[in-house]
Amino acid sequence: MTDISRCTFAMIKPHIVKENKIGEVLAEIEKGGFIVKMIYKSDDPLSIEEAEVFYEVHKDKPFYKNLCKIMSEAPVVALSLEHKDEKKNSVKSFRELLGNTDPKKAEPGTLRAKFGKDLDYNAVHGSDSAETAMEELGFFFNDEIYSDCCCGCDSECDENCCEK
Repeated sequence: MTDISRCTFAMIKPHIVKENKIGEVLAEIEKGGFIVKMIYKSDDPLSIEEAEVFYEVHKDKPFYKNLCKIMSEAPVVALSLEHKDEKKNSVKSFRELLGNTDPKKAEPGTLRAKFGKDLDYNAVHGSDSAETAMEELGFFFNDEIYSDCCCGCDSECDENCCEK
């Protein structure tokens, strides 16, 4: 096992799945220095209820209902990622590869600049913290599977906390 900052969660959003661009996105993720540790793909989309649970942190925001609807339009691809460079924080590095939430404001070369259409259809979701990554990984992968990536200690753990 590795420490919690070594892994992150990403989700390829429904419009990318519908457009058959999963392979292109995965290639860019790997080119960006990430190893895909696990993939979850179902033929069925998330239900509205599942999307509401996944995005519960945003329930009081004006975009919440529309986001849940969009995330239920087609299947998603959930990913457990780890940066190839052991010195890098995977969450932070993946957020940089993702780019701005609004693809129109995203740096050229980022995933959202390349594959996003607009704020609603911005191609890929990425965890914003190690703690969120653990929760989001747990939503799609059971504990035995994702514990291979993240040890479950808090993000401020010391070197001795996690098995190497």
